[in-house]
Amino acid sequence: MLKKSTAAFMIVAALLCGSLLTLGVTGYTHVSGQAAGEGLVAALQPTGLQDKESKKLGTALSLIESNYYETVDREKLIDGAVNGMMEALGDPYSNYMGKETAERFEESIEGSFSGIGAEVSSDNGKVVVVSPIKGSPAEKAGIQAKDIILSVNGESLEGLDLNDAVAKIRGPKGSEAKLKIQRTGTAEPLEFAITRDDVRLETVYATMEKDSIGVIEVTQFSQNTADRFKEELTKLEAQGMKGLVLDVRNDPGGVLPIVIEMAEQFVPAGKAIVQVEDKNKKREVSTSNGSSKKYPVVVLMNKGSASASEILAGALQQSAGAKLIGENSFGKGTVQTSFEKQLGDGSLLKITIAKWLTPDGTWIHGKGIKPDIAVAQPDYFSVAPINKSVTLQYNMNSSDVKSAQTMLEGLGYKPGRKDGYFDAATKEAVKKFQSASKLQATGAIDAKTAEALELALIKVIQDPAHDNQRNKGIEEVRKEIKAAASNK
Repeated sequence: MLKKSTAAFMIVAALLCGSLLTLGVTGYTHVSGQAAGEGLVAALQPTGLQDKESKKLGTALSLIESNYYETVDREKLIDGAVNGMMEALGDPYSNYMGKETAERFEESIEGSFSGIGAEVSSDNGKVVVVSPIKGSPAEKAGIQAKDIILSVNGESLEGLDLNDAVAKIRGPKGSEAKLKIQRTGTAEPLEFAITRDDVRLETVYATMEKDSIGVIEVTQFSQNTADRFKEELTKLEAQGMKGLVLDVRNDPGGVLPIVIEMAEQFVPAGKAIVQVEDKNKKREVSTSNGSSKKYPVVVLMNKGSASASEILAGALQQSAGAKLIGENSFGKGTVQTSFEKQLGDGSLLKITIAKWLTPDGTWIHGKGIKPDIAVAQPDYFSVAPINKSVTLQYNMNSSDVKSAQTMLEGLGYKPGRKDGYFDAATKEAVKKFQSASKLQATGAIDAKTAEALELALIKVIQDPAHDNQRNKGIEEVRKEIKAAASNK
C-alpha cells in the first residue's frame, strides 16, 4: 500500500520481535494481560530440568565442545538451545531475545525506535508483516500487512529464526535495505529499496471534521497512548464534538492495560472489556470502571488492525454499541508475558500464557473480527510498485503494466483497462501524465516516469477525500447524530 498507517521498514525496534504485542506490566514482569490479574503469572509453576534432561543437555554441550572440528562459541550454543525450545512451541508470538534485541523491544514499548518501520511476526518459518508504522520508511515505500519478506539485500530469510531475520533487516540510519516481498495476488516477488531512519512514534492523531465530527487515529498502544488519547478526546469534546470516528487501521497492538484504560472512556461501568483464559481454562474478566458517551462512536479497522486494536474494537462493539467499519481485522487472540530478570543476562523470553476473548466470549485468533459495515479502499491504495529496471512500452503485457494502469486510473488519466496489456489508450494516458508532470512525453514508462507515478499517487492516497473507509465512518456518525436528533 502506498500509504496508511502497529511501514518502508523500521522493523519495529527489532520488530518487536515479531510479536503482535498485547503487553502489560505486572509486579512480575511485562505481562500482556495485567488486567486479567496476577493469577495468570501465578499459574506458571516453575519446574526446570529433571536430572536426566539436565544430563542430556550437558552431555550434548560437552560432546560438541570436545569434538567439533572448530572452536565453538559456548554462549551461542546456549542461546541456540533456548531458541530451539521456543521454536518447538510452534507459536509465532513466543520468542527468545538476546540482550541487544531485548533492549530494542523495551524501547518499542516506550514508543520510539529505529529501523525501517514495521512490525513483523514469524509464521511457519516465514517473516510476515503485521503492519507498517504510520509515517515510517516502510509505509512510504508501500509495505503492506500480510506481506512476506523473502530476502534483504540479496540474503534469504528462509530458515532463519525471527531474531536473526530482524538482525538482517536492521541497520544504521541512512543505510539501504533492499527487500524482496511476496504479496498475495501478485505472481512475481516485489522489490523495495528502503532507506532506514529513526522513528519517533506519535501514537495519537486527532482532527475535527465538518458537522462537529471528531476523528482520532491510534497507531499503536504504547505507554503514553492512553494519556495522549484522553488529552485529544477532551480537546474535541471541548470543541462541541457530536460524534467520533476512532481509527485503528494498521495498528499492530501494544500494552494491554493501556487499551483497557482507553476502552473505559466508552464502556459503561460494570460491562466487560475483555476476558482472559489461562491454560487451565480459568477465565478472568476485565470490567469497566468508566462510563458511556452520549455521542455515537464508530471504529475503523482493516487487516492490519491486530491484538490490542482488536480488543478495543470488540469491547466497543459488544459493550458500548459502536459500529465497526472497514475490513476484517488481523486475528491475534493471545496474551504474552516477557521474562527478563529471571535470565539474569539482559536477555528475555516472551511466552504466550493465555488467550484473550471478546466480552461475549468469542476467541478471534486466526479469524479476526468482521466489520458491521464492510468497506473496501480503491484498488490503487494497494497497488504494487513498478519495477524500475525495465521500461514499459506499447504491446507489453505484465504485472508492472497492470500496476501502472491502476495508478494512472487513480490519478484520473483513464487508460481504459487495468489488465496488464499496454495498448494505445494506455500509451496516450502515459503521455498525458508525462506532459502534466513536465516529463518527456514518450508514452513509455521509464524509471523517472514510474517514480513520478508513485509519488503522485501517494499524494492522492494521503488526501482524506479518497479514503472510502474514513468517509463511510464519518457518514455513519452523521446519520446516527441525525437519527438521535429526530427522536428527541
